[in-house]
Amino acid sequence: MQYRSMSKVLGFNCTRKRYLTLLHQICRSSSSSSSHHTSGNGRYEAVFSKSISQPNEFWAEAAEGIHWFKKWDRVLDHSNSPFTKWFVGGELNTCFNAVDRHVEGGRGDQTAIIHDSPVTGSITHLTYRQLLQQVEKFAGVLRQHGVGKGDRVLIYMPMIPQAVVTMLASARIGAVHSLVFGGFAAKELSTRIAHAEPKVIVSANFGVEPTRQVPYKPLLDEALSLTHFTPNKCIIFNRPGFDPANLKVGLDVDWQDAVDSASPADCIPVPATDPIYLLYTSGTTGLPKAVVRPSGGHAVVMNWTMKNVYGIDPGQVWWSASDLGWVVGHSYIAYSPLINGCTTVIYEGKPVGTPDAGAFFRVLQEHQVNAMFTAPTAIRAIRAADAEGKYVKQHLPLDKFQALFVAGEHCDHETMVWIKDLLKRPILDNWWQTGKYPNIFLQLPIPPGAFSTLWNADQRFKETYFETLPGYYDTMDSGVRDEKGYISVLSRSDDVINVAGHRLSCGSIEEVSFCVSDWAVIGVPDTLKGHVPVGLCVINPGNKKSKDTIQAEVVQTIRNVIGPVAAFKTVVIVPKLPKTRSGKIARNTISAIACGQPYKIPVTIEDESVYPIIEKSLREVGFPSV
Repeated sequence: MQYRSMSKVLGFNCTRKRYLTLLHQICRSSSSSSSHHTSGNGRYEAVFSKSISQPNEFWAEAAEGIHWFKKWDRVLDHSNSPFTKWFVGGELNTCFNAVDRHVEGGRGDQTAIIHDSPVTGSITHLTYRQLLQQVEKFAGVLRQHGVGKGDRVLIYMPMIPQAVVTMLASARIGAVHSLVFGGFAAKELSTRIAHAEPKVIVSANFGVEPTRQVPYKPLLDEALSLTHFTPNKCIIFNRPGFDPANLKVGLDVDWQDAVDSASPADCIPVPATDPIYLLYTSGTTGLPKAVVRPSGGHAVVMNWTMKNVYGIDPGQVWWSASDLGWVVGHSYIAYSPLINGCTTVIYEGKPVGTPDAGAFFRVLQEHQVNAMFTAPTAIRAIRAADAEGKYVKQHLPLDKFQALFVAGEHCDHETMVWIKDLLKRPILDNWWQTGKYPNIFLQLPIPPGAFSTLWNADQRFKETYFETLPGYYDTMDSGVRDEKGYISVLSRSDDVINVAGHRLSCGSIEEVSFCVSDWAVIGVPDTLKGHVPVGLCVINPGNKKSKDTIQAEVVQTIRNVIGPVAAFKTVVIVPKLPKTRSGKIARNTISAIACGQPYKIPVTIEDESVYPIIEKSLREVGFPSV
């Protein structure tokens, strides 16, 4: 489980009062016998206290919500720090917990997956029983092609149910899947193939964007030509309605042909400490960095958080508007809702343009979604396109909707107020406060659900995350701690700049509210002060003020709120900012441009054409300085 996700479980991402108030609003009383059920402020305090004072007992109780083929011998083994092991000796199967047990328990006819694809004009419902039939058959396909316990299966697919089927099928036979984000081009894909060395690669003929088709199979072919590694087989799912992929004799197999000739495969017991997946994350060294997620702790935490963090019961509908290629997609599109017996939405579309700014809210209404997780960037894009809420209001009210969770970027005050006024529901935001912050470290052992190492890189794991402060995990985040010990996570550590001896977070400056559609703050070197902040602003549509007026208002607002200490004097007006497909602003590349340093455009950037415009805009205000 990602650190920020776990920190929300233990109350790190917002103030105590704010977290408890929102938690009380979204969590209802339940007849559940689990002492971990969180149904109000007092219950939360008790749960939080026990998680700190009695972690073994706490997580042992949480683990009772999971089916085990064999119970653990030890809840926690921290004898080889920082390589913490949870539920040592236990054996389980994540696929069984996500699918089989729900069918056996009477949920076979409940919808497990809703695939909503405005880009193809289709909506598909898959029950738990249908999901089981597809998963056990595809697990048989993988087994037929030599995949066994511990082998890797690399998945390179668009946002379609077959991607989740492949994840679960891999877990069913004890294999380790590595799902690669569909936005990666051939070179990035080849790097991951060479590092993971998968027995089988599973892909598709096409992905679909609002204005174009993405040919996955040719990208996979190119990626394989760039590496010396060759898998046993490549299994290609040909999406109906699109040209079938050209298959290479001896290497490629058609998905449907393979399924038709395969026998179903049963779940096998998997040690709790064995990995369920590898997930590649970006690094600064150019070396592949794959997070390893152990099966037992992952399943326990995925099951526990769906109810206790997000307030969602089995049978309810949950939507995480992310991508399966990111950790949020792994955790909260696939595993957490399915392990908990929920209905999960897989959305193949955009917040705006498929077909309009009401798209998200159409999904919420049509599928009676109970709660949603998304990035603030998506809400800002909707607001920019529909400031009056004309398209949004067509799908209101949302009678079943309980809460909106936002994370990944800070959510500015105006956007927060805008969406809350429309939905009339709690909005839980991870970023909300201003200030200057020290680094945050977590005392070992790290909790279950966290990554256990980096694939084939134990020493790098130790050096990167545990040597800055021995005995602690370096979160690489910064924040503040209140008088009662509660921590608010406010920015990345590399977001902090030193302005004349004062540590300031660029994120804290971005938190200041004024009338711009979007903006980013970067730090640039200054001979006198060390660093100074520079802001890039996207003006709200319909704003009639001159650029000079807007720039002056932004500078004055920052001076009034943050103070002269910020030394904020430069504002650059741009038409848009470089963002990844997951909605994050690529600040490091903007900073490199401003500093006159070479930079590489991330492969996940949605619109590369923005970079020449930003270069020109920065030159006009004197960056890079000569």
